[in-house]
Formats: sequence, structure tokens, C-alpha cells
Amino acid sequence: MQVFLERLRAEKISKLRPGAKLKLLLDQLDHRLRVMFPFRQIVFRSEGKVSCLNLSHRTQGSVAAVVFSFAAWIMFSSISVFMHERELISKDAQIADVRVAYRSLLAEVSDYQKKFSGIVGDLEENHALMLSLAGQNTKLREDLDTFKNSRQAKAQIESARAVMKSRIDDVENKVQSLAQRNFSIKDDLHTIEADLQSALTERNSALLESTQMRRDIKVLENKLVSLEEKENETIDQLTDQTESQIANMERIIEISGLHVDDLMESDDGFAIGQGGPFIAAKPDGRPGGRLASKLNNLENKLSYSESLQSVLRKMPMATPLQAYYITSTFGKRRDPVNKKWSMHYGLDMGSTPGSIIMATSPGKVVHAGWKGNFGKLVEIDHGAGIVTRYGHLSKIMVKKGQEVSFGEKIGVIGSTGRSTGRHLHYEILFKDKGLDPMKFVKAGRYVFQE
Repeated sequence: MQVFLERLRAEKISKLRPGAKLKLLLDQLDHRLRVMFPFRQIVFRSEGKVSCLNLSHRTQGSVAAVVFSFAAWIMFSSISVFMHERELISKDAQIADVRVAYRSLLAEVSDYQKKFSGIVGDLEENHALMLSLAGQNTKLREDLDTFKNSRQAKAQIESARAVMKSRIDDVENKVQSLAQRNFSIKDDLHTIEADLQSALTERNSALLESTQMRRDIKVLENKLVSLEEKENETIDQLTDQTESQIANMERIIEISGLHVDDLMESDDGFAIGQGGPFIAAKPDGRPGGRLASKLNNLENKLSYSESLQSVLRKMPMATPLQAYYITSTFGKRRDPVNKKWSMHYGLDMGSTPGSIIMATSPGKVVHAGWKGNFGKLVEIDHGAGIVTRYGHLSKIMVKKGQEVSFGEKIGVIGSTGRSTGRHLHYEILFKDKGLDPMKFVKAGRYVFQE
């Protein structure tokens, strides 16, 4: 059925003219704003003068949109700063890796230099050996000249020549091997030098990028600081207004004879389990940190203000009769029947016959019927531990379990039960303890004066 109604409504909207569609959309938007942001009025009292600040649903919606926009911008800026910092950390890590590679290449170059020095030493030894062999060859030639006629000398010369030739071949092989190793070392040195040049180029490029990013971050931080300075004044004004409103509401509760803490603890919508050590919140040093701290403070105060407003809506600060006169006050009195001193936990209010009795605050009827000396009694639970009683009625107009609103008719004044005449016995209880209803009436008058 709901789907059918939605389709029918969509077809009707599609048949409207563009101007009518726009008007209908604007009306729907205005209605949602009225539901989300009901009309509020802030009352200021100074030196006997009373002034009011009316906050329409459009004004409240505009303020909420501005605050949300500021919060979104601050969040976006903080995330951008955080991402820039991460990029800087990544670049610093790359630079550190390049430095490690550079130092490793330097160590390899040092090892190659040591190897080259060893090869040079080997060449010098082989050169000395060749000189020694040349000297031996010269000596052998002299010996050959001396013993050329001796066969034994010839045999010795041939043997020495063969040994010398073998040694010379070995030296030539070593020289060739050393030459090849020298060429290989030169190629490695060229490769290492090219790698070092590439690493230095990358390092310089990373340093330039890091410098530019630091400059961009500095510009962004300056913009955030400027934005924070502009918005701090607005946040302070809203905070002051909220604190003033909280002070007025707490004053109203105190006038009624209740304690704010006791009332808030009794409110099911407010009491929650919390705990842990106290650690004062401090702004983080980043741009926007102080503004974020103030916004958190304002949010906490607004939440507390909403809780106080919720509790105030449950407090019976109106009178149950439009026209009345007091026949007996709250407190110690002589009993009207036996004339003995007794404690009167309510307020007796007289009025004309047939006067309608109204609920002084929204709540749920927990009793509607005859109750001993009270006669016909209506008892309403308003939440937060607050209960009101309306006794001696001639007629009851509500049922048990019924939800009643403020000012709704609940009965007619009468004289049922233990009563000497037509009147209303009106009680206010907080946690089953009777309170003076006149204090709540005075608190209500204070609200209207404000």
C-alpha cells in the first residue's frame, strides 16, 4: 500500500509544471528544516530589560551548514597536511637509501683500490724477478764463454737455459693475467663512477622536491592559521551564548527546588556509564588544533544544553487550573478535618465548579481511578523521576497507560475522598519525595519573564 501511494505521489509530481515542482520541493525542504530545527527563542535579561533572539528553522539550518562546512574544510586541510608529511617521510627514506648505496659504492671502490695496489705490487715483484733472470742470463753467458769447450759445462748451460725459459714463460703468463685483471678493474671503476653520478643526480632531485613540498606545507599552514583566527571569534560567541543558556536553565531548575545533578542522573536519556582517569585535553600544535579543541568544547556544551532542555520539558512548571486561588499551601498545617497538626505534601487549589484540570507537563498516566483519601486521582509519570498527582476530582477524562501532552484535559475539579469542599489537591514528587508545587510555578514564571 505504501509503495502504491509513493508511486501515485510521484506520478502527480511528474504531471506538475516546472514552477509548481520547484515550489513543492521548496515546501518539502522547508518542512524538513522545521522538523530538524524547531523554532527556538533565546531570551536575554539585563538591567530590567528583556530582549529576545528568535532563531527560525532556516537560521538554525544556515548556522549548522556553516559549522559543518568549516568542520569539513578543517578535516580536508588536516588530511592534506598528513599526506604531505607522509610524502616527506617517503622522500627522506629514499634519500637515506641513496646515501647507504653511495657509502657501499665507496667501500667497493676502496676494495678495488686495495686490489689494484696488490696487483701493482705483484707486477713490481715480477719485474724484479725478470731483472734477476736477466742478470742470471748474463752470468750464464759469461760462464758459457768460460766453459764453452767443456761438454759438462754445455750440459749445465742447456739445463739452466731450459729452466730460465720455463721461468720466463711463467712470468709472461703472470704478466698477461695481471694485464687482463687491470683492464677488468678499469671497467668496474667506470661502472661504479657512472652509478655514483646517477645516485647523486637522484639525491639532488629528491632534495629539490622536498624543499618545494616544505614550502607548500608552510603556505597551507599559514592559510589554516588565518582561517582559525577568523573562526575563533564566532565559536567563542556561540560558546558564550550556550553557556548563558545553560546557566538560565540551571537557574530554573534550582528555583524549582531540585538539584541539577540529581535531576540529570534520574533522566534515562542522559545517564550513561563512563569512567577512567582525568587527562586534560590539549591542542596538538598543528594549525587548526586550537579551533578543533574549541569546537569539541562547544559540541559538549551543546549536548549538555540539549539534555537540560529535554529535562526542562519534563518539569511541570505550569498550573493545572487556568483560574484558581490557594486554599492550603505546602508544608506543616492544621488538618481541616480533625484540626491536628500535620504535614501537607501538596497544594490545595480552589476554583469554580466544572473547572477543567490540565496536565502540567507531558507524560504517561500511571493511575486513573479511586485511591483512598485522594478520592478520584490521576497520577502522571513525566520521566526523570518526576510524578504529579491530581486528587479529589469529580470526573476523570484519561485512562491508565495513556500518553498525555502538555495542557491536555485530564479531569474536572471536585470534592471526592477526604475533602471538606470543592478543590484540587496537586502534588509534585521527585523520586517519591514531595516537593513544593509553588516553587515549580515560580520557576515557570521566571521562564516567561526571561
